[in-house]
Amino acid sequence: MRRRDTALAVLVALIWGTNFVAIRTGIDSVPPFLFLAVRFVVVCIPAVFLVRRPGLPWRDLALIGLFTSLGQFALMYLAVHLGMPPGLSSLVLQAQVLLTVVIAAVWLRERPSTAQRIGVALGGAGLLTIAVGRGLSAPLLPLVVLVLAAVSWAVGNVLTRRAGALTGPGAGLGVTVWSGLVVPVPALALSFAFEGPAAIGEALGHLQWQAVASTAYTAYLSSLVGYGIWNTLLSRHPVAKVTPFAMLVPVFGMAAAAVAFDERPNVLELAGGLVLLAGVAVAVTRRRGGVAVASPAVPADGSPVLAVDIEPATGPAGEAADLVQLAPTLGTR
Repeated sequence: MRRRDTALAVLVALIWGTNFVAIRTGIDSVPPFLFLAVRFVVVCIPAVFLVRRPGLPWRDLALIGLFTSLGQFALMYLAVHLGMPPGLSSLVLQAQVLLTVVIAAVWLRERPSTAQRIGVALGGAGLLTIAVGRGLSAPLLPLVVLVLAAVSWAVGNVLTRRAGALTGPGAGLGVTVWSGLVVPVPALALSFAFEGPAAIGEALGHLQWQAVASTAYTAYLSSLVGYGIWNTLLSRHPVAKVTPFAMLVPVFGMAAAAVAFDERPNVLELAGGLVLLAGVAVAVTRRRGGVAVASPAVPADGSPVLAVDIEPATGPAGEAADLVQLAPTLGTR
């Protein structure tokens, strides 16, 4: 890759990593479910009139949006609202990569490779270590809610894989925009049910500039600009050269949270995060000609996506017959 394109790839990782700080900033002044509804209105309009609809049935788009966007982000925003640190969130959400491997193996009966099994085991150990570290200093509920967000995202990944949704340049952006149409109304209903009309009126009637800036950042810069750059890079270069930059997202996420909120993970949280990242790294690499490479696809919903080979029951030289699209966030986002 040329230096300019390398810089652009790093820029996208920076945008997606700092997106967690933007989310936390918005949630500080706007209730989480309301913030989610507003974000996806901004994401989808006017993009829905400019981005071609993917060639999928509405049912598939709705299911993908239900889990990948609504379920994941509603739970993630709630976790941050309950006190989950944004930097640590960017690490924990990496678990969705490993959860996708497990769900694909059970649901689609795709046999994971030995490396993936090792990666899942490492990731599980990392999550357990983080849970122990959190339990020593803070309530575990936000962490549990965030892991459920990762589960929802993983289900969305498998639904996307099953539907064959990511099959061409720019397809990831189309799936994001059109599946995102299912988010605003249910998110607003959740806001009315759990946050109440008074809180909604207060937030909208006294909208702070931080909330406006956060919405613009998450909707335009993270989702749309980030996608535009990422898909352009994928069209210029072999995907194996582009997608490894995704591993920088939690690095930027942790660094941004440290600067913005003085976030400092304790020793166990940091150790668990490193073990979790090691598990992801093992799971998303495969060997070709003796060299380990990332097996990529296209980004999913504001975060980078990697694909992981699944070993077929039979096949030449153990090459994978299929790919499972995985989004290692890192985010969203």
